[in-house]
Amino acid sequence: MNTEKNSAISIEQLRRNQPRFEGIKSGHRACLGCGQALAARLVTEAAGPDVVVANATGCLEIFTTPWPESAWHIPWMHSVFENAGAIASGMEAALKAQGKSTKVLAFGGDGGTFDIGFQAISGMLERGHNVLYVCFDNEAYMNTGIQRSSSTPHAAMTTTSPPGSERMGKRHLKKDILTIVAAHHIPYAATTSIAYPSDIRKKVRRAMDIEGPTFIHIHCPCPLGWGHDGANSIKVARLAVQTGLFPVIELERTELIGSMPIRHPKPVVEYLKMQQRFRHLFTTKDARAREELEHIQALADHNIKHFNLQGDTMDALDSDGADTVRRGGMRWA
Repeated sequence: MNTEKNSAISIEQLRRNQPRFEGIKSGHRACLGCGQALAARLVTEAAGPDVVVANATGCLEIFTTPWPESAWHIPWMHSVFENAGAIASGMEAALKAQGKSTKVLAFGGDGGTFDIGFQAISGMLERGHNVLYVCFDNEAYMNTGIQRSSSTPHAAMTTTSPPGSERMGKRHLKKDILTIVAAHHIPYAATTSIAYPSDIRKKVRRAMDIEGPTFIHIHCPCPLGWGHDGANSIKVARLAVQTGLFPVIELERTELIGSMPIRHPKPVVEYLKMQQRFRHLFTTKDARAREELEHIQALADHNIKHFNLQGDTMDALDSDGADTVRRGGMRWA
């Protein structure tokens, strides 16, 4: 028993002696199980201290900066919903004029990225600014009352896409933001998920090393808006990937260069049943509900086929090496 105690102490001492950089620390006001808070912490850890951040209005901005407090430990600026890309562009131009190598990061949720702020982001990408833009995607306007965004999945229930006699939740498909961004011919664009922290860190570091505009899209479950227990956020995020509904991929100048393989794809109902925003698909005898479930399964099947996600070898979705990706038919970690 003494040996076990001494071993535990030595491990704890080792952890204290090897601290990781924390760009965002405890004391913020995020909900329990908030995927966005975890994603922001992972991104800033990987990016390191020599960065400046432009943060669009949204959940992340609100819960990290309740006046007069701040959870940020890096230079950080609040932009409005629509201009994070423009603010980041100005930061990058100013630093370049001063001969400084500090990397500029821009943060936004799906509302500030897919919708309201897209014009400024598009301009930033088209002009070639050396900025890493990170989208923390919780699939609705959670900060203002859970309204649908163009990132909200098909058939999901929000306060502005309620199920009823006219429709079974949101009518429209989730916008394919990664392909739209990649169409600007930027050097690097990728998707990732909070279920796979090492994949987030690896992609952030890769993007940081690239000169020019880069984009990372992180899937971040929201217990409040999705209607699941905060303790299940990682499980929900992992199922989104394992079903094929959220493909984890990498693009270089529009070309697919990496994907996270799925050895045994799971049925989409395993993912949907864990969330109250899809409960109407399971609590009604309406034939339309069955049709929507079939439609969602078809979307996942299409992703698996389109991105060649199903792999024969052992993949990360069945093990702790969850960030394993295939490049050009080969696997790398």
